[in-house]
Amino acid sequence: MSGVDDRKLKLVFVTEDDPLYVIRFFEVFFDEYPQDQIEIVGVSVQEAFHEPKWKTARRIFRFYGAVDFVRLLLRYVKVKLRGDSIVKLAKEKGLPVIQCGSVNDAEYIQRLKDLEVDVIASVAGPEIFKKGILETPRVRCINIHSGRLPIYRGMMPNFWQLLHGESHACITVHEMVEKLDAGGVLGTLEWELKENDSLDRVITGTKRDGARLMMDVILQLKNGEDHAVALDMSKKKYFSFPQPADVKKFRKRGHRMI
Repeated sequence: MSGVDDRKLKLVFVTEDDPLYVIRFFEVFFDEYPQDQIEIVGVSVQEAFHEPKWKTARRIFRFYGAVDFVRLLLRYVKVKLRGDSIVKLAKEKGLPVIQCGSVNDAEYIQRLKDLEVDVIASVAGPEIFKKGILETPRVRCINIHSGRLPIYRGMMPNFWQLLHGESHACITVHEMVEKLDAGGVLGTLEWELKENDSLDRVITGTKRDGARLMMDVILQLKNGEDHAVALDMSKKKYFSFPQPADVKKFRKRGHRMI
């Protein structure tokens, strides 16, 4: 697929409202991206999980346990009192925020078509992209995933890689297709894991270094260097959100949540 020649590549981000972890990706990307080559024409921030907040809180409580849930909650309250958010960060950088109920809404898709977007990048996007949005950008839709594909498809790949004793997490940027986590791989980064590690450290670190990997991939796409490597789906696996029993095994391995 051809690049965008000498003009700036027009980029839109789709992400979730997470002021604790996902924001770390954007702190790096917004500070370091080459503004002479990439123009961020929109940032769309959606609600995480697409469910009532009480359900999200219950899910997080079951995942972290009482003590770490309280620690995480205090951290969350602190950033909320400061007003930290991806939307605030984007506005401070002078970047346009595009409201988005669903990426698959016809009105949203038309808005991006009017902007003549080259690349749509999903960073922890909470929705499955359907055909309409996938066909909207001039170049392609891409996604960043913190696990090796197609083995660590699904949710919380950092958790599962730690639980399974992997030596590295594999940050993966891949093209988006209608089938979840099945598009060709555009770039990877091996991120070292410790024998006794914390999920907090790994998520934070992979978000920050993932921003730089995403930059590299976007610049390659701009230059027409599209070297997507097809996945061998015969090796595919899918992991859902971890259950308390999984967390118990995780801690038994010597890992910490926070």
